[in-house]
Amino acid sequence: MRRHPLLWKLALLLVAFCLLLTWLIWTWGLSVERSSYFLGSADQEYLARYAAEAEQAWREGGAQGAEAYRRTLASRENTWVALVGADLQSLGTTAFSAEEASHLTFMRKLDWPMSRRLQDELPYVSIAFPEHPETGRLVIQLPERLLPTGLTPWTHLVTHGVAPAMLAVLLGLLLYRLLVAPLNRLRDRADALRADDLDSPGLPLQNRRDELGELAQAFDHMAGRLRRSLEQQRLLLRTLSHELRTPLARLRIAHDSGLPPEQLRQRLVREVDDMQRLLEDTLDLAWMDTEKPQLPSEPVQMLSVWEALCEDCCFESGWERARLPCDLPADCWIEGHLDSVAQALENLLRNAIRHSPPGGTVSFSGQREGDVWHFRLRDQGPGVPETELQRIFEPYQRLAGSGAGFGLGLAIARRAIELQGGQLWASNANPGLVLHLRMPAAECLES
Repeated sequence: MRRHPLLWKLALLLVAFCLLLTWLIWTWGLSVERSSYFLGSADQEYLARYAAEAEQAWREGGAQGAEAYRRTLASRENTWVALVGADLQSLGTTAFSAEEASHLTFMRKLDWPMSRRLQDELPYVSIAFPEHPETGRLVIQLPERLLPTGLTPWTHLVTHGVAPAMLAVLLGLLLYRLLVAPLNRLRDRADALRADDLDSPGLPLQNRRDELGELAQAFDHMAGRLRRSLEQQRLLLRTLSHELRTPLARLRIAHDSGLPPEQLRQRLVREVDDMQRLLEDTLDLAWMDTEKPQLPSEPVQMLSVWEALCEDCCFESGWERARLPCDLPADCWIEGHLDSVAQALENLLRNAIRHSPPGGTVSFSGQREGDVWHFRLRDQGPGVPETELQRIFEPYQRLAGSGAGFGLGLAIARRAIELQGGQLWASNANPGLVLHLRMPAAECLES
């Protein structure tokens, strides 16, 4: 089941954006709004000095001094002022009226937010005497000029408009980097493929562990298959043009040489058989490379397959059966397609016989390794240079001194084995070459 990591990345990004936007509007915006209703430090110090002067006037002049200062300050600031004791009684000579006493109900401290009341009335500020705060306080209706401006339209625009817009732009940039930029790279690679540029470098998205990384891997895999397909087509055309031109030239020479009819017929049969085998092998390889057929599998007993192949090869090559030893147990069963396994093993056996020295042997052995069987086909030939061990499985590759053949046998064998979930590779045995074949095991018993 696919986990859809890109979906979770987008979901996490959107959730983070929503939470951040909520914090921005309701927390930061509200904080900015509230901070705009507080008195600045200079205005707080300014009003605190009034409280100190009021305390000094009351201590030096008593009630009359307090009343004189109250009138002076009220006239100076053009506002209502009172000096109040601990029990909210007037420290001056004039008692509070009922309306003035009501002002003492909703007093605010210097560090509280300041705003107009519902009746558009300026707030009343209570400032304790600095030296003896328990004895009294100055209450003053905040002068109009000191009232904080509050949240202005421009501030509201910044907190509820500009900042969320910048956050949205940041989200857009992240989405662009996460989605649009990789898609643009894929589009550029597609344009390169459309322009037949199959050698452009791979996409840097393959390391991403999400759907776009998988898409980039599939894209590069497709480009690699196209490149290999074109290379194989070019190689096929070059090889067929050479391999077919040679027997046709020999046939023309034989025709023009005036050979007796029987010799001419034998030459014709031999050349036609070679061309037919080349075309059949080429078509088989092309079919397996392009179609990737799903071959039906069944339990296959490898010992019986080997015995049938040895009988045919001994008849054709003249080898004695003793030169093809095998130590496979009777319960060696694999899961595979019988005809494909037999064809692959036949190609391997014919290749080993072709490169074996006079009197040499070709041995076939195998052992169970967990859920697979590991087979080894070993000859006593000259072997293969270490640098060429991989190249011998490529189509139309013939090493120096390899003799006859078209270089398709090992390539067809590897394709057939890989289509059935197996593996085929080679190693040197000094002397000789060992062809390793690994196939899934089948839990079957000999009937």
